[in-house]
Amino acid sequence: MAPTQEQVTAALATVIDPEIRRPITDLGMVKSVDITPDGVVRVGVYLTIAGCPLKDTIRRDVTASVSRLDGVTGVEIELDVMSTEQRKELQTKLRGDRAPEKEIPFNQPGSLTRVFAVASGKGGVGKSSVTVNLAAAMSANGLKVGIVDADIYGHSIPRMLGASERPTKVEDMIMPPVAHDIKVISVGMFKPEGNTPVVWRGPMLDRALHQFLADVYWGDLDVLLLDLPPGTGDIAISVAQRLPSAEILVVTTPQMAAAEVAERAGSIAAQTHQQIAGVIENMAWLPCPHCDERIAVFGEGGGQTVADALTRTLGARVPLLGQVPIDLRLREGGDEGKPLVLTDPDAPAAAELRSIAATLSKRGSSLKGLQLGLAPNRR
Repeated sequence: MAPTQEQVTAALATVIDPEIRRPITDLGMVKSVDITPDGVVRVGVYLTIAGCPLKDTIRRDVTASVSRLDGVTGVEIELDVMSTEQRKELQTKLRGDRAPEKEIPFNQPGSLTRVFAVASGKGGVGKSSVTVNLAAAMSANGLKVGIVDADIYGHSIPRMLGASERPTKVEDMIMPPVAHDIKVISVGMFKPEGNTPVVWRGPMLDRALHQFLADVYWGDLDVLLLDLPPGTGDIAISVAQRLPSAEILVVTTPQMAAAEVAERAGSIAAQTHQQIAGVIENMAWLPCPHCDERIAVFGEGGGQTVADALTRTLGARVPLLGQVPIDLRLREGGDEGKPLVLTDPDAPAAAELRSIAATLSKRGSSLKGLQLGLAPNRR
């Protein structure tokens, strides 16, 4: 017996759009369903744009979902493209009818997304590797995670995550690519092919950051990580202005020269009135391949020095969240787009990063910034 229309619709409700991460039935993407007496199911599906990069994924998922029903002898998919009116309706469904200058959702009173700005004093300390692996560890633990590659000049997050797709534009809304269940956006995704540099000045950097935060459809994230450029330049200031509730994660190496610069990067919180979530010491030591000793390639104590100095400067305890040892696989995973916390979660570096991610994920929702709707008692 052929399946019923209700059964097919219920099966289609289990198909999740790979960009928006919601059922295609909720998004108005199901154009038609036709069932023949001999069990062939023909499904019409609307794509958001012509040439949708994930159309093959949608076709495969729809086919797999409907094929599981009893009585189905075949599945035929017909792809169509939404009209301008349908795309506008989709945008309104997802974001509401907002003003032209879109608001940053993470600044809204009801937002429960925890935002971490990953900073360093200088380049080369592994800040981006730490960002990617923290995001991957949080995602593996069931959190909804996004990354903004805010290092405009030195963007590297797409390669480290293996995010090769380009963003999809629906009207004036940008759908971020997804890699390892992490939503990610980077200026590198908008550049022409090749390793051309980005030559922008301050106002353009600020505008790019605002677009990444407001124009991108992030959905309901538990955690958003921003990979900041080194130092305390335009982007760091823009983050403080655009996301005043963002907490700063300072990444350093044990080397005192790096620690001194990292301390300056973290001290910006005293001027911007932001919180510092903690300090992460990367490349803390090299495990001896022939013994149980730790080889201090870059010296010792830099991470704790930064944490202690920032504690004194800010008047509040800044913890040393962890010390990540040197591991060649951490670098190799970044080059291959495969985070170490996923490929070898028990490796010493991966285990330390997973522990840090668990610590950062512990805090639940708070009442900070929420409108409680309380009014004075009138007698």
